[in-house]
Amino acid sequence: INDEHRVTGILFSNGETWKEMRRFALSTLKDFGMGKRVAEEKILEECGHLIQVFERKPFNTSHPVNYATSNIISSIVFGSRFDYDNLRFRNLVSRVNESISLFGTTGIQVSLMFHLSNFVNNTLGTIRDVEDITQKLKETLNPQICRGLVDCFLIRKQKDEDSCVKDIQFTEENLIFTVMNLFSAGTDTTAATLRWCLLLMAKYPQIQDQVQEELTRVVGSHEVHVEDRKNLPYTDAVIHEIQRLGNIVPMAIPHKTSQYVTFQKYFIKAGTTVIPLLTSVLYDESEWESPHTFNPSHFLDKEGRFIKRDAFLPFSAGRRACIGESLARMEVFLFFTSLLQRFRFMPPPGVSENDLDLTPAVGFTIPPSPHELCAISRQ
Repeated sequence: INDEHRVTGILFSNGETWKEMRRFALSTLKDFGMGKRVAEEKILEECGHLIQVFERKPFNTSHPVNYATSNIISSIVFGSRFDYDNLRFRNLVSRVNESISLFGTTGIQVSLMFHLSNFVNNTLGTIRDVEDITQKLKETLNPQICRGLVDCFLIRKQKDEDSCVKDIQFTEENLIFTVMNLFSAGTDTTAATLRWCLLLMAKYPQIQDQVQEELTRVVGSHEVHVEDRKNLPYTDAVIHEIQRLGNIVPMAIPHKTSQYVTFQKYFIKAGTTVIPLLTSVLYDESEWESPHTFNPSHFLDKEGRFIKRDAFLPFSAGRRACIGESLARMEVFLFFTSLLQRFRFMPPPGVSENDLDLTPAVGFTIPPSPHELCAISRQ
């Protein structure tokens, strides 16, 4: 990771590679609607597909929710969504999820080589899939029309090559790893958040009641839009509290100290790799009234109005904060409210609310442990 010429993409690169790829990704995500109406329309369309999957019988939340969130980033990066039964898409999502889980376990498991081998095989499989998808996009590329981020990258790559730009950053390798970074980050964290949303609603039906009462009173039967958020303070507080308690990314990605620094009596040299622990802020007993319990009141004042909290940092902070934060916030809000408008989430038959396990799975990101729920239509 120390050699910036070998490490490509966004997440783990440094120097000019990181600056150029992050700048390109951020501007392109914005061009394709991140935080705007056009992204809202994509998410609401995907909600429709997800709603069709949920039935009365018990179902595992993992696959459909992962497919739905993957399709939002796919539509921006590749220019189109995939059907949930598309085998390549399912394998790609599965490998990405497993790689992120393995990445979080390799350091603590005794069977390190077994996990490392699986991680490498998954990564190679993902690279092949992304190469195949980008190759098809190359074959149908129109320089006058950008269907998604890959097209924009390929057009910029060709321009730099034609202009004989030195130290070109728009390389084949940077394309593959930037796409993999965005696809992985844009799928796993948002899906994990939504799975916590549904599980916690089933676990705490009285809170689900209050969310649905507010949705009925404020939105009614109309489609929920981002602009409704300001009129849904309780729902907004519940989503924030789910993100805080869910602690989806307990450790931020590695950073390097840019200068000598003293931290809590420890002297850290410049250039030292450090990993910020976001858990320490999200569960800080000096910041939260009841940090280890599910308490939406953390984000409400005495009059029931939504309040922001400085210690709410699920997307990290600083120059390496999540570039897709506004897209992720929009996705979680629209998926959550659209699903709760339509369904009541409950434990499967024979399982009580108390039996629902809130023990998180192990991984770099922290989804709930595997579980089943029932989605009962409210209509």
